Amino acid sequence: MFGRRCFINRNGIVTRCALALCGFLATAVISGCGALQQTPQSQTQAQAQPRQPAQMFIDPKVVDVPPHSLPFKGRLVEGDPSDVPPAVAMSLSNNSPVTFTYREELTHDDYHVPLGVSMFDPGAWIGDPVGDFGVTAFASLSISDGDRVLGDYTAKEHVTQSYSFYAQPTHKELEDAARAAVRQRIDQKLYDDETRLAALAASPGKPATANAGR
Repeated sequence: MFGRRCFINRNGIVTRCALALCGFLATAVISGCGALQQTPQSQTQAQAQPRQPAQMFIDPKVVDVPPHSLPFKGRLVEGDPSDVPPAVAMSLSNNSPVTFTYREELTHDDYHVPLGVSMFDPGAWIGDPVGDFGVTAFASLSISDGDRVLGDYTAKEHVTQSYSFYAQPTHKELEDAARAAVRQRIDQKLYDDETRLAALAASPGKPATANAGR
């Protein structure tokens, strides 16, 4: 009788241990599943956070100078009056012997990290750049009085901005920035030379000097 009770007690202990072990394993499995479910959610939340666009760079840097008209007037013989440097736009006249000839050209130089590389780059998924958009603006301005060339001015400005999976600039944004920068550069050259230009414009017979080209 005593042996039978011991056997029953041993069976009860084994049963309780087995149940406890099963409960522990079940808890561990549930916890593991919960962790696995939370990991993609956390990644999705991190990816869904808004990303700030990268800074736009202009090279060479243009100093911001308040625009003003030149000390003489001129006619625009080539170019769009709405797409010329501010100093020129503020100095236009239809009945002036002095003429302005303005040309502008844009080129694009984009760089993209291959998708097969960026897709497996952890930094790309948290907002690191995966490429750059670039625009270069070229401009030329010629000022003449009949056969005399009073001044020739050229400028080049390059604008670049990186992009990520979450924030991308548009080409138009960069084109507008490049146009504004190159026109401002032409304005700076005009303001540096406006005293000489004013003297030439006021003296129709005076020959232009070597400083006409810039």
